[in-house]
Amino acid sequence: MIHVRSAAELLPLLPELVLVGGAFALLMLDLFLDETRRAVTHVLSMVLLLGVAAMIAAGAGGHGVVFDGMFVRDTLADVLKIGIALASALSMVYLWPFMRERGIYKGEMSVLMLFATLGMMLLVSAGNLVMIYIGLEMLALCSYALVAIDRDNSMASEAGIKYFVLGSLASGLLLYGLSLIYGATGALDIQAVALAAQDTESPTLLATGLVFVVAGIAFKFGAAPFHMWLPDVYHGAPTPITLFIGSAPKLAAFGLTYRLLEQGMGPLDDHWRLMLGVLVVLSLAIGNLGALMQVNLKRMLAYSTISHVGFLLIGFAAATPGGYAAAMFYAISYALMAAAAFGAIVVMSRRGFEADEIIDYRGLNSRNPWMALMILLVMFSLAGVPPFIGFWAKLAVLQAAVQGDMLWLAIVGIVFAVIGAFYYLRVVKVMYFDEPVGAVHPPSSNRPLRIVFGVNAMILLALGLAWSPVMEWCQRSFGI
Repeated sequence: MIHVRSAAELLPLLPELVLVGGAFALLMLDLFLDETRRAVTHVLSMVLLLGVAAMIAAGAGGHGVVFDGMFVRDTLADVLKIGIALASALSMVYLWPFMRERGIYKGEMSVLMLFATLGMMLLVSAGNLVMIYIGLEMLALCSYALVAIDRDNSMASEAGIKYFVLGSLASGLLLYGLSLIYGATGALDIQAVALAAQDTESPTLLATGLVFVVAGIAFKFGAAPFHMWLPDVYHGAPTPITLFIGSAPKLAAFGLTYRLLEQGMGPLDDHWRLMLGVLVVLSLAIGNLGALMQVNLKRMLAYSTISHVGFLLIGFAAATPGGYAAAMFYAISYALMAAAAFGAIVVMSRRGFEADEIIDYRGLNSRNPWMALMILLVMFSLAGVPPFIGFWAKLAVLQAAVQGDMLWLAIVGIVFAVIGAFYYLRVVKVMYFDEPVGAVHPPSSNRPLRIVFGVNAMILLALGLAWSPVMEWCQRSFGI
């Protein structure tokens, strides 16, 4: 039974309480607003997320452990929650003009994104196997609804069904693995699981549970060979929704992986490091080779996501504090890069023209040099070209692999980093060296949206030139 002796003990939960209270309030407010005033709830949702991020950055509520260890707020959780809240708010900026222009904006979209954000925040603060599953399912159920929100679009409906079916399968795998771990250790608390794992009487049962847990984690990340949902969902979902599920949840997946593997199954690191190594090789190979064959930009970015997950898991496979810090730095960097990449598609799109084919960007430099330059910055960062933040993120995880006695994994990463640069540079080649074909579609006339995208793209260069503070922030989360 959970004991709460006073309201003061709930202070570490203050950001989550504010978020859930605000989400319910906006849900009720939306009932009394007509279509012409939907912007009110949407703007308030963004303000709420920014306010929650500011509260966490200011240390409101302080660190602590509540609900008998079920909820843990520490520096690691704070860093990830700030990133999650900001990425979610950025997704909402891209969402509004895109969905309104097509007449498919629903009032519940912003509320679903708020509850998905709440699930992510609970996930990264989970100190108990039950809390992990609660946070994961809250995120998953909201994501399924968001992907299929455009019910009249057959591609979105198909993507939603695939996501739901395969996501349910992955949740079942993870839950089964957690149940086996509980059966082997007799504990739900992550710290107690770690202690029991050191001297368990059921090592085979525990190892079997670990296999299922790693499989569930791989699905949530989109790592190969559990990636089959990702290209179809990214392609079928409305682009701003793809932006959302492709950025913030990666930070939550990082928190899930760290809590379960390092804090909970640390004594079995020899086993899960090998499994992660296999996932890294498969993700880098399938992600990069699959992206090479794509002509649709959203599917190309989907396959590239698989390869980026491979790079992120390199840091985990190192199983050192430096490796975890490098993986967190990569997760934050990728969230920014993914937001900018899908944001470029949003800005270039029009009603009836989704700008999601690579050929749609032919000759962009000749008709809009500024937009071409911004997309170039994004592609260079994703490709890992110095001095962009993507380069430092790749360098950090490769260095961590070498320091963690996994030189072979670093070599594999370098080889596929070179291969992966090709399909990003292909987009740049199309923009700068190909002639425009067909009708000219100018970018969005929404000036604030173009400004947000420009800032998003420029941040990738700015952080590449001044990446040390972000890395130090990540390192402090692991006591480095």
